[in-house]
Amino acid sequence: MLKLIDKNLRVIEDSLVLLVGISIFIVMILTSIQIISRVLGYPWPAFLELSELAISIFAFLGVAYAQRMDSHIRMELLVANLKGRIKWVVEFLSTLLSFIVISILIYFSGLFAIDAFVIGDSTMDYLFPTWPAKFLVPFGFLIWLIRLFLELTGYLRMVISLESEPLFIPIIKSAEELANEEIQSIRD
Repeated sequence: MLKLIDKNLRVIEDSLVLLVGISIFIVMILTSIQIISRVLGYPWPAFLELSELAISIFAFLGVAYAQRMDSHIRMELLVANLKGRIKWVVEFLSTLLSFIVISILIYFSGLFAIDAFVIGDSTMDYLFPTWPAKFLVPFGFLIWLIRLFLELTGYLRMVISLESEPLFIPIIKSAEELANEEIQSIRD
């Protein structure tokens, strides 16, 4: 069951990170065109407000993918030097804390987005509705929460049985292991 959730979640995370990349590229191109048109004396109205609303796509839809790839900032010096069960206990506890914090953030960002929808919140100048961008925050966090749940089960599994194969958790590799993988990929 958890493997099926992981498989489907990977598809969603990959799709979202692709959407993030495409949207960043589009905003980058449009910003370049906006700068050129502004220099020529023809600025685009409402471009700044639309690009501000697009920031929620960049910031929140890729966080679960970053969690899966172990790309978030963390205290690697401490965790990398731990061995055995204590390492998995520390990983479990830090992931549990993250799970609790993200759960709270989902709740309050969801309330904030619902409030923006109910009151008809909009941007100042051109009155674009802000609720779609605000709903992306709890959505991105919900995908992240599911990833954290899978990691919690993986770390708990490793705490219980050190000999079991790691599932649903990122494996931290040493610089030597990463270099050997890079060399092997070049040779293949």
